[in-house]
Amino acid sequence: MSVSKIVPIAAVAAGGLAAALFYTYKNQSTNESKEDEDGASSNIPSKPTSSTSNLMSHLVGHAPPTFCEDKMKEYVEQYERDYETERPVRLIVIGAGSRGKVYSTYALEHPKRAQVVAVCDPLKYRREYLAHKHNVPEENVYDNWEECVAREKFADAVIIVTPDAHHAEPTIQFANKGYHILVEKPMAVSEDDCIRMTKAVMDNKVIMAVGHVMRYTPYTQRIKQIVDEGLLGDVISIQHLEPVGYWHAAHSYVRGNWSKEEDSTFMLMAKSCHDVDWLRYIMGKKCVRVSSFGSQSHFKKERKPKEVGDVKRCLDCSAQDTCPYSATTIYLRPAERGYKEWPLSVVATDGEPDVENITEALRIGPYGRCVYECDNDVVDNQVVNLEFEGGRTSSLSMVSFSHDICIRKTRIFGSHGQLECDGTNIIFHDFRGEGRTEIIYCDPTPPTRMSGHSGADYYLMRNFVRAVDKKNPSYILSGPLETLESHLIVFQAEKARKEGRVYDVDLHEQNAALQSVTL
Repeated sequence: MSVSKIVPIAAVAAGGLAAALFYTYKNQSTNESKEDEDGASSNIPSKPTSSTSNLMSHLVGHAPPTFCEDKMKEYVEQYERDYETERPVRLIVIGAGSRGKVYSTYALEHPKRAQVVAVCDPLKYRREYLAHKHNVPEENVYDNWEECVAREKFADAVIIVTPDAHHAEPTIQFANKGYHILVEKPMAVSEDDCIRMTKAVMDNKVIMAVGHVMRYTPYTQRIKQIVDEGLLGDVISIQHLEPVGYWHAAHSYVRGNWSKEEDSTFMLMAKSCHDVDWLRYIMGKKCVRVSSFGSQSHFKKERKPKEVGDVKRCLDCSAQDTCPYSATTIYLRPAERGYKEWPLSVVATDGEPDVENITEALRIGPYGRCVYECDNDVVDNQVVNLEFEGGRTSSLSMVSFSHDICIRKTRIFGSHGQLECDGTNIIFHDFRGEGRTEIIYCDPTPPTRMSGHSGADYYLMRNFVRAVDKKNPSYILSGPLETLESHLIVFQAEKARKEGRVYDVDLHEQNAALQSVTL
């Protein structure tokens, strides 16, 4: 079996879809040297052809890594020029927390494409910080979004990054004013609100993007291209792992904003609606049935180590330097080293996340609590089984107890080949002929501070701003109807988990509700 190594050059952004271009060099076998680098071809295909043989041929035998490095910046800049706007798209940011900062960073990096003109947040430090970063005038800084939407329309679009349970009303009201909408995932935490939001943006003919950022990466687009062009034959099954990360789980889903279903939503919606949506997107078929199992297995009082006694806070605990979930280790030690970004920026809500403020927050706030003494009730592990049209299947496993943090692992099994994917690289095993293994490295993200989710935050913002500027929703990969469908799967999966049943996914009911809803 031959093995080829594929090295990335740049990202293509045509029609709002990112794809990767590649140069490669081929190892004939484990004991043969690679082809002569001086004789490598310098022709870059604009995109792989639909023919399997042609697709495979242009993935083999091209330029060496040194050429890739030289050409990376040139080609990234070339394709980025396609996203320049006639004037800056004016943005209102509703919610100046971590996600608001991330999305608005796009305007700082590309001030000719986008401009933040207003900020709304109930916390004084947060709204003033973000307003200062973007030079927002004082009259456009609000402690609530209601005052902002009451004004005559003064911007093009709004970014809604409020808590999950508070997405629906600002989305509907800003849509009614004619604003285009980018709303963080999940769209909403109830089926009714998801339907109302979809109805509002469709009735008002405004563009809406939901923060399912995973759809937008060159990595995802490469996988989607391979699947859609038939390189794997018929896709039979997909296995997908979402490793939350042990301390990330403790931060967000035990101590943090998503720890209680009543205050936010259930774990599958809060954390893994990304993944259900991604699986639906890659499979390209409608989901027809779903089942699920999961529990709150570890983060509860009966699992607390007996030797630490009744201590309620990490700063008072004898195990604060050895417990894997110690707030001292997760928050205070980084603050002592001068670190100030997430998750520390979430812990210190009233000021700069320095040692003094972090220490005080751990003494009195939720993030200083022992993970075995919290009031959390969401699951810490869950499995979802999906059946798609044509008998195709998929399994999603979400687990809190992992070293990796949100580095998804996926295996896609087809009748003619298999993909193994780790969030960055794609390994293709071809079953045909004598067999071939292609190793595809896919990491062409332009230089950006928006590096979270493997650069997906950047690509979402780039496409959203372009869509608003051109008034062209085709740049949006995560629109209201796509999101409504994948959210319905999530709602059904959670019902299946709680009731121990297999549930059908009936989109006819969703469509009927969408037609009948009155705003």
